[in-house]
Amino acid sequence: MLEAYQWLPPEAVKILLVLFLSFLIGLEREEHKATAGHYAFGGVRTFPLIGLIGYSVALLSGTQLLPFTVAFLVVGSFLLLSYWRKLCSSETAGVTSEMSGLSTFLVGALVYYDHFWIATALSVASLMLLELKVVLEGIATRIPPDEILTFAKFLLLSAVILPILPRQEFGRFHVNPFKTWLVVVAVSAISYGSYVLQKLTKQRGGVVLAAFLGGAYSSTLTTVVISRRAAHEAHPHLFSGGILIASGMMYIRLAGLVAIFNRNLAAALAPPFLALAVLAIAAGWFWSSRPDAEGSEVKREYEPKNPLELKAAFLFAVLFLVMLVATQLAVTYIGPAGVKALAAIMGVTDVDPFIMGMTQAAGTLTPLRLAAQAVVIAAASNNLVKGIYAYSLADRKTGIQGLSFLAGLAVLGLAPLLWL
Repeated sequence: MLEAYQWLPPEAVKILLVLFLSFLIGLEREEHKATAGHYAFGGVRTFPLIGLIGYSVALLSGTQLLPFTVAFLVVGSFLLLSYWRKLCSSETAGVTSEMSGLSTFLVGALVYYDHFWIATALSVASLMLLELKVVLEGIATRIPPDEILTFAKFLLLSAVILPILPRQEFGRFHVNPFKTWLVVVAVSAISYGSYVLQKLTKQRGGVVLAAFLGGAYSSTLTTVVISRRAAHEAHPHLFSGGILIASGMMYIRLAGLVAIFNRNLAAALAPPFLALAVLAIAAGWFWSSRPDAEGSEVKREYEPKNPLELKAAFLFAVLFLVMLVATQLAVTYIGPAGVKALAAIMGVTDVDPFIMGMTQAAGTLTPLRLAAQAVVIAAASNNLVKGIYAYSLADRKTGIQGLSFLAGLAVLGLAPLLWL
């Protein structure tokens, strides 16, 4: 085959490639045409001809854009006539075949200009879009409009805002707009991934699965939701075990976020955090599987809210900058004790801005060891606060068990301070 390839003129190889790619598209359209039941454009002969026309026009045009553009418009006009005739014969006519004709014209031109990979990729993509019509339309009908808007917000945060921000430091606190927003995107991506998984598993998996996914989303919010539900359902083992699982997932989430932005800090924190996560998840799983006095099945009720509100993203960015500045001021004017006190205080609220600030400050504005200790203290403080939430919101048994578990996890969470 290689000898035949070397024997053929280069232009012959290109023509054969155009014929092959356009024939595949035409073959798919021929199958559609046979089952359409009304007029349909093109088939195994028409599409190869369109591909050859595209190749020939590119050959004659060379590097001049105007002749090629005119030819593209002429072919498009013929396809428009075909679509007009289709509309006359059927009220539900689509324009897919005509658009496939235009893409086939471009495939021929791309092959002439030696863009073989792009031409092949375009042909394969066209075949997949044409062949997977039923699957794609089914997905479109199952996705609510709100979810499309949510994904658009994620693209706005990550693909529109992030690339245009300057990648340099400003001021005495070394504020880098790009890194600041990258932190927002990373936290939003993890929360959004958990949100999608919770949506896909809606009404399935029960409380335990909700605790797993909710812990990756927000262990504090998950603890509050589970505790409120426990107040009117007698399943203390199940709910307190779920609360512990959610906090175990928090350590995995934090280890992942730290690893993205500061490898040295992650090297110090990942082993103890993963060990704490395994211990908490295993203990929570075991405890939640113990039978309760109430034998009725507990179904999953909680469904997450959209984590990609733009106001929340900007608020997180502001809090991140505040924590970055506060940490440097604490190091400068109070010393290590001030940073540790700040870490304990931040555990009462959302620990993400503080811990993400530590990933940026560690090794530069803040000594690496001090930053690791601060992250450990913040996570332990947050566990203790969640235990208080559980005790305050849940029924007595679940509250006592939840507070005991999370207080114990907080104490164990401080153990890394012995060697950090």
